Parts: sequence; structure tokens; C-alpha cells
Amino acid sequence: MSPDAAVGTLVVATGAVLVAIGACWRGRAVRPLAPRRARALAWQAYTRALTRSAELAIVTARDAAGRGEPAIVTVEDVVRLADERFGYDDVVREDAAAALRLAYERAGCVADCVTDAYSSIQ
Repeated sequence: MSPDAAVGTLVVATGAVLVAIGACWRGRAVRPLAPRRARALAWQAYTRALTRSAELAIVTARDAAGRGEPAIVTVEDVVRLADERFGYDDVVREDAAAALRLAYERAGCVADCVTDAYSSIQ
């Protein structure tokens, strides 16, 4: 075997090994395993689910309310929807109330909705 062929084979073999290592470690290089980051992402998912549950509770209450009647949205509705839709069975009531207050104010519900989210403020 000529020296050029040996060098070429060595370069190809090294490249193949690097590609194999890169394929195995691809996930870790992009998203390193860090407990702090995992907790932050879990909290973001939790608050996103509560916000969506609160918005869905408002929409459902508005659809259920009759003409000229206020829509009644409770914190329990948000907790129930977070459990049913997103699988959070241990939702803290204060977190659900905060999400409902935020969605209530964002959706302009003062005119046609009633909620108990403000009664749970200490």
C-alpha cells in the first residue's frame, strides 16, 4: 500500500469515527444535562399550561353564559382543566389564581366575567 493510500484511509477512518461520536452525543451537545435548566424548563411548561387552562376556562365560561349573563370563571375550573388537559394533578391553587388573574386582565373580562381569583390574594 502506498503512503498516500494509507494517509487517505486514516483520514476517512478518523472522519467516520468522529461522525459516529457526533451522532451519539448530538443531544447532549445541543441540550446539556443541567438540573437548573431542567427545573426552569419544567416551570415554564407548568406556567404555560396554567395560562392555557385559564384562557380555556374563560372561553368555556363565556360560551356557557346566557345572553346578558356574566361568565363565571373559578380557580377550580383552571385546576380541573390543568389536570384534564395537561396532566398536572397537583396544581397549587395560588398559581392557578395568578394565571387566572393574568388571563382575566389580558382578555378584558371586567365587563362580562366574574371570578374568584382575586379573593385568594393574601
